[in-house]
Amino acid sequence: MLTSDETTEILEELSHYEHKQAASVEALLVVQRHRGWVPDEALQDVAAMLDMSAEELDGVATFYNLIFRQPVGRHVILVCDTVSCWVMGYEEILAQLGQRLGIGLGQTTADGRFTLLTIPCLGACDRAPAMMIDDDLHGPVQVEALDEILARYP
Repeated sequence: MLTSDETTEILEELSHYEHKQAASVEALLVVQRHRGWVPDEALQDVAAMLDMSAEELDGVATFYNLIFRQPVGRHVILVCDTVSCWVMGYEEILAQLGQRLGIGLGQTTADGRFTLLTIPCLGACDRAPAMMIDDDLHGPVQVEALDEILARYP
Protein backbone atom coordinates (compact mmCIF):
# COMPACT_ATOMS: atom_id res chain seq x y z
CA MET A 1 0.00 0.00 0.00
CA LEU A 2 1.27 3.45 -0.89
CA THR A 3 1.75 5.92 1.93
CA SER A 4 -0.26 9.12 1.96
CA ASP A 5 2.92 11.08 1.13
CA GLU A 6 3.65 8.83 -1.85
CA THR A 7 0.07 9.13 -3.08
CA THR A 8 0.09 12.92 -2.74
CA GLU A 9 3.38 13.24 -4.62
CA ILE A 10 2.24 10.90 -7.40
CA LEU A 11 -1.01 12.84 -7.79
CA GLU A 12 1.07 16.02 -8.08
CA GLU A 13 3.15 14.40 -10.84
CA LEU A 14 -0.04 13.28 -12.63
CA SER A 15 -1.28 16.86 -12.72
CA HIS A 16 1.52 17.71 -15.17
CA TYR A 17 0.42 15.23 -17.84
CA GLU A 18 -2.57 14.89 -20.10
CA HIS A 19 -2.29 11.08 -20.00
CA LYS A 20 -1.69 9.36 -16.67
CA GLN A 21 0.65 6.76 -18.14
CA ALA A 22 3.06 9.51 -19.19
CA ALA A 23 3.91 10.00 -15.51
CA SER A 24 4.95 6.38 -15.02
CA VAL A 25 8.68 7.01 -14.55
CA GLU A 26 8.10 9.95 -12.20
CA ALA A 27 5.57 7.95 -10.17
CA LEU A 28 8.01 5.06 -9.81
CA LEU A 29 10.74 7.46 -8.74
CA VAL A 30 8.46 8.88 -6.04
CA VAL A 31 8.16 5.41 -4.53
CA GLN A 32 11.89 4.81 -4.88
CA ARG A 33 12.72 8.11 -3.12
CA HIS A 34 10.62 7.02 -0.15
CA ARG A 35 11.59 3.34 0.00
CA GLY A 36 14.92 3.09 -1.76
CA TRP A 37 13.45 0.70 -4.34
CA VAL A 38 10.08 -0.26 -5.91
CA PRO A 39 8.56 -3.40 -4.36
CA ASP A 40 5.87 -5.40 -6.17
CA GLU A 41 2.97 -4.20 -4.03
CA ALA A 42 3.89 -0.55 -4.57
CA LEU A 43 4.25 -1.14 -8.31
CA GLN A 44 0.76 -2.64 -8.38
CA ASP A 45 -0.68 0.35 -6.49
CA VAL A 46 1.04 2.81 -8.83
CA ALA A 47 -0.19 0.87 -11.86
CA ALA A 48 -3.76 1.15 -10.58
CA MET A 49 -3.35 4.92 -10.16
CA LEU A 50 -2.06 5.19 -13.72
CA ASP A 51 -4.76 2.94 -15.22
CA MET A 52 -2.09 0.48 -16.40
CA SER A 53 -1.50 -3.18 -15.75
CA ALA A 54 1.27 -4.06 -13.32
CA GLU A 55 2.99 -5.91 -16.18
CA GLU A 56 3.06 -2.77 -18.35
CA LEU A 57 4.45 -0.68 -15.52
CA ASP A 58 7.03 -3.34 -14.68
CA GLY A 59 8.15 -3.13 -18.30
CA VAL A 60 8.75 0.58 -17.82
CA ALA A 61 10.53 0.01 -14.50
CA THR A 62 12.85 -2.67 -15.84
CA PHE A 63 13.68 -0.66 -18.96
CA TYR A 64 15.23 2.13 -16.88
CA ASN A 65 18.36 0.96 -15.09
CA LEU A 66 18.04 3.58 -12.35
CA ILE A 67 14.68 2.30 -11.13
CA PHE A 68 15.49 -0.43 -8.66
CA ARG A 69 13.13 -3.41 -8.45
CA GLN A 70 15.17 -5.04 -5.69
CA PRO A 71 16.48 -3.61 -2.44
CA VAL A 72 19.76 -1.74 -2.80
CA GLY A 73 22.30 -0.45 -0.32
CA ARG A 74 22.17 2.97 1.33
CA HIS A 75 24.63 4.10 -1.34
CA VAL A 76 24.56 2.94 -4.96
CA ILE A 77 27.87 2.94 -6.80
CA LEU A 78 27.48 3.28 -10.57
CA VAL A 79 30.67 2.57 -12.48
CA CYS A 80 30.64 3.85 -16.06
CA ASP A 81 31.47 1.09 -18.54
CA THR A 82 31.32 3.07 -21.77
CA VAL A 83 34.21 2.97 -24.25
CA SER A 84 36.01 6.03 -22.83
CA CYS A 85 35.96 4.64 -19.29
CA TRP A 86 36.85 1.16 -20.47
CA VAL A 87 39.90 2.47 -22.32
CA MET A 88 40.94 4.51 -19.28
CA GLY A 89 40.78 1.57 -16.86
CA TYR A 90 37.23 1.03 -15.66
CA GLU A 91 37.86 -2.73 -15.33
CA GLU A 92 40.54 -2.17 -12.67
CA ILE A 93 38.30 0.29 -10.81
CA LEU A 94 35.43 -2.19 -10.86
CA ALA A 95 37.66 -5.07 -9.73
CA GLN A 96 39.17 -3.02 -6.91
CA LEU A 97 35.75 -1.85 -5.72
CA GLY A 98 34.54 -5.44 -5.66
CA GLN A 99 37.62 -6.54 -3.74
CA ARG A 100 37.44 -3.71 -1.19
CA LEU A 101 33.71 -4.16 -0.64
CA GLY A 102 33.73 -7.96 -0.79
CA ILE A 103 30.94 -8.06 -3.37
CA GLY A 104 30.43 -8.70 -7.04
CA LEU A 105 28.63 -6.69 -9.64
CA GLY A 106 24.95 -6.33 -8.82
CA GLN A 107 25.46 -7.25 -5.17
CA THR A 108 25.04 -5.36 -1.93
CA THR A 109 27.44 -5.40 1.01
CA ALA A 110 26.37 -7.48 4.01
CA ASP A 111 25.93 -4.32 6.09
CA GLY A 112 23.64 -2.80 3.44
CA ARG A 113 26.01 0.11 2.88
CA PHE A 114 26.81 -0.22 -0.83
CA THR A 115 25.38 -1.75 -4.00
CA LEU A 116 27.77 -2.05 -6.96
CA LEU A 117 26.39 -1.58 -10.49
CA THR A 118 27.61 -0.53 -13.91
CA ILE A 119 25.93 2.06 -16.08
CA PRO A 120 26.31 2.54 -19.84
CA CYS A 121 27.29 6.20 -19.65
CA LEU A 122 27.59 8.94 -17.05
CA GLY A 123 28.29 11.62 -19.64
CA ALA A 124 31.70 12.25 -18.11
CA CYS A 125 34.05 11.03 -20.84
CA ASP A 126 36.40 13.89 -20.05
CA ARG A 127 36.72 12.50 -16.51
CA ALA A 128 37.20 8.82 -17.38
CA PRO A 129 37.19 6.45 -15.68
CA ALA A 130 34.16 7.81 -13.89
CA MET A 131 31.76 6.57 -11.28
CA MET A 132 28.84 7.99 -9.39
CA ILE A 133 27.93 7.34 -5.78
CA ASP A 134 24.42 8.51 -5.04
CA ASP A 135 24.33 11.85 -6.91
CA ASP A 136 28.07 12.54 -6.65
CA LEU A 137 30.21 12.17 -9.76
CA HIS A 138 33.82 11.05 -9.26
CA GLY A 139 36.49 11.08 -11.92
CA PRO A 140 38.97 10.50 -13.14
CA VAL A 141 38.97 7.78 -10.49
CA GLN A 142 42.30 6.38 -9.42
CA VAL A 143 42.64 3.09 -7.54
CA GLU A 144 44.68 4.85 -4.85
CA ALA A 145 41.74 7.17 -4.08
CA LEU A 146 39.04 4.50 -3.74
CA ASP A 147 39.31 4.06 0.04
CA GLU A 148 39.09 7.82 0.58
CA ILE A 149 36.09 8.09 -1.74
CA LEU A 150 34.25 5.20 -0.09
CA ALA A 151 34.92 6.64 3.39
CA ARG A 152 32.77 9.67 2.49
CA TYR A 153 29.67 7.45 2.46
CA PRO A 154 28.92 6.03 5.93
